Amino acid sequence: MKILIKGGRVMNPATGFDSVCDVYIIDGIVEKIGADITEQADKAIDATGKIVAPGLIDMHTHLREPGQEYKEDIKSGTRAAAQGGFTSVACMPNTSPVLDNAPLVEFVKNKAAKEGCVNVYPIGAVSKGQKGEQLAEIGDMKEAGAVAVSDDGRPVSNPVLMRHAMEYADMFGMLVISHCEDLNLVAGGSMNEGFVSTRLGLKGIPNAAEEVQIARDVILAKETGKRLHIAHVSTAGGVEIIRQAKKQGIRVTAETCPHYFTLTDEAVEGFDTNAKMNPPLRTQKDVDAVIEGLCDGTLDAIATDHAPHHRDEKEVEFAVAANGIVGLETALCLGITHLVRKKYLTLSELLAKMTCNPADILSLNKGKLEEKADADIVIFSDDEAYTVDKETFASKSKNTPYHGWEVYGRVECTIVGGKVVYER
Repeated sequence: MKILIKGGRVMNPATGFDSVCDVYIIDGIVEKIGADITEQADKAIDATGKIVAPGLIDMHTHLREPGQEYKEDIKSGTRAAAQGGFTSVACMPNTSPVLDNAPLVEFVKNKAAKEGCVNVYPIGAVSKGQKGEQLAEIGDMKEAGAVAVSDDGRPVSNPVLMRHAMEYADMFGMLVISHCEDLNLVAGGSMNEGFVSTRLGLKGIPNAAEEVQIARDVILAKETGKRLHIAHVSTAGGVEIIRQAKKQGIRVTAETCPHYFTLTDEAVEGFDTNAKMNPPLRTQKDVDAVIEGLCDGTLDAIATDHAPHHRDEKEVEFAVAANGIVGLETALCLGITHLVRKKYLTLSELLAKMTCNPADILSLNKGKLEEKADADIVIFSDDEAYTVDKETFASKSKNTPYHGWEVYGRVECTIVGGKVVYER
């Protein structure tokens, strides 16, 4: 299969390449990038006025399969990814049963190969059953195809187990991704602790619940000298702890999510359960700090934490509603609308945090648009306004707070391995 993409603004944030030119693909590989390519192609795509970039990489996705297919499955989740411009996703292990062994990792890999339309990289559990008691078989999961380990959805509360996980994972070239949450400080809270929670009469979760655990894990990373990645950073204090850790040379990387730079806890007004997530939405001070952390490199990546839930799990009392929102279809447009158009980041800087940076963190040979690279490509407009409509989402679930928002950054085409998997 030969594809010729004509006349787009081709960007490769890994190298800083940024030029209006053509991209020629043969059998899933980028064969040539240059001006006025005239080779014959089975499919020609006019990208005039559009951005042509490496396919986005989400290092924090919940595909829900196995066991929770009523919320999402690998087929629907990867189609949601393709619609959002993602060509690769790393899926978290808090499924049912938990991805804590090689056969289940292999199940996800095989199912994705058969039914998925983007690259799927499983993340195994740190502990058996995510119970925080015994290490899972990390080496076996690595051999089966896992790219990292995490107990995401729950913290590893035992510091001894966390230390052993970091040491053991490092033996296999694996990364530990930490869900930072002190459950004693959470104490049954359901939103950010502050003025809004007091007014609404909801039990709050203090920033310290996240920051205490970040500090502990950073100290363990310093003690062991091993790699550590902090998931979904939401607080000003958390950003500062990571910033200071990096200055000390500690091997820590971190991600945040679009909802932590676009929303505050005021979105909970009216008890809107689409604004309920974990960590919770914080204050404007925290939003500003997260944006600053993205700007100065403290926060390396933007992940979606795509967390689909059935409407029956959201249309209930706020305190008992499930945490999380769908994010694959809205991540790029929110980044362009709220970071690039407001001049916090350049488009190349935004794309780096959604392509080559997560690829480097997970040691994936992805995230670059250059000759001889895999033809994983997204084509999008960055200047066309449109309205988010959850009913157009490919995800099975529609739990989003962004329905009706006017945004910029519309995905026109997604190509995975030289195959067009989405076209608007």
